[in-house]
Amino acid sequence: MTASQFTNEFQQVSGQLKSFLLRITASVADAEDILQDTYIKATEKLDTFKGLSSLKTWLFTIASNLAKDNLRAKKRWVENVTDIAKEAALSNPQFLQQSMHIRTTSPQGQFEIKEHIAFCFTCIAKSLPLEQQISILLKEVYEFKLSEISEILATTEAMVKYYLHTGRSKMIDIYEGRCALINKQGICHQCSEINGMFNPKQKFQEEAVKIDMAREAGNAGKERLFDLRLQIIKGIDPFKSNAAELQLHHLEHNRRVMEKYLEKVTV
Repeated sequence: MTASQFTNEFQQVSGQLKSFLLRITASVADAEDILQDTYIKATEKLDTFKGLSSLKTWLFTIASNLAKDNLRAKKRWVENVTDIAKEAALSNPQFLQQSMHIRTTSPQGQFEIKEHIAFCFTCIAKSLPLEQQISILLKEVYEFKLSEISEILATTEAMVKYYLHTGRSKMIDIYEGRCALINKQGICHQCSEINGMFNPKQKFQEEAVKIDMAREAGNAGKERLFDLRLQIIKGIDPFKSNAAELQLHHLEHNRRVMEKYLEKVTV
């Protein structure tokens, strides 16, 4: 493979790589830095690529290793990150003013329920052990095969299956206890609360039932609801959607809040 061929193929994969890195790190800056480092490292090691796997798998392997190096020393987020971030937001008028400014001036400042579902998934997934988070994203969002994920994570397919099973089970339990969209007893109502803030004239329930997950919540099983949630996430590019700037602003807020919170609880 020539350098120009590699550059062309890298550009074709770079959008998925960047969104993958964002969902792992919850940081636009880190995602962009690791993406650039992936390109540099892959260019330097291009002569070692023998084509035994796809170039996409090889690039995701490099990116995943760089992301793991970046995250190893950082603590995982807590399950109730949305509660903690909500309290911090309500006590931060500047953040709320910035959010409203984005909402009213940016072409990527819309608030849509499906976008918030994807945002919420990113935050909750960061409470999982890193290998579980990566496995779920690779399998369920980026549609890698088990054999490819085992190569990316340098582990066995059996271990990947374990990561997927335990990670899915943990996230399903969290959603069952927290998400008011799928459980009337769910304690988190952020979708409706934020919708009311940014779209005060929009009837939330009418918008919610347009989403399969919310419409089937009373009848579908937990696994089915989780898969419906994943379908939503697959269809969203967090950098290009109509809500991208608003949601990335909120994600950066959550990341900073979590860093401060985790520093405090570990002192």
